[in-house]
Amino acid sequence: MAKRGGFPGGMPGNMNNLMKQAQKMQRQMEETTKELEEKEVTAAAGGGAVEVTVSGKKEVTKVKIDEEVVDPDDIEMLEDLIMAATNEALRKIDEISQSQMAKITGGLGAGFPF
Repeated sequence: MAKRGGFPGGMPGNMNNLMKQAQKMQRQMEETTKELEEKEVTAAAGGGAVEVTVSGKKEVTKVKIDEEVVDPDDIEMLEDLIMAATNEALRKIDEISQSQMAKITGGLGAGFPF
C-alpha cells in the first residue's frame, strides 16, 4: 500500500528551508529598498553646465544651472540639457538599484515569484 500525504524524500523539510530562505531574502530586499531610497545621485549635461540630483525614490531633489547656459533666445537648448541630465541621473539610480537587488536575489531577476 502506498503512503499517503507528504512528499517522498523528505520534501517537507526542504520546503520549510526554502520558505525560510525566501523570507530572509524578502527582509533583505526590504532593507535594501529603504537604503536605496536614502541614496542620491547627480548627473551632468553640457559639460557640467546643468546638474540634476535624483533620490533613490526617483524624485528630483536638486537642479543646478550655470548662468552661461541661460540664453533667453535658446530656451530649447536649456530644456534639452535639463532633460538629458535628469534621464542620466534616473539611469544611474536604476543601475544602483538593480545591482543591489541582484546581490540579494543572486541574479534571479524580475522573474522571482515573490
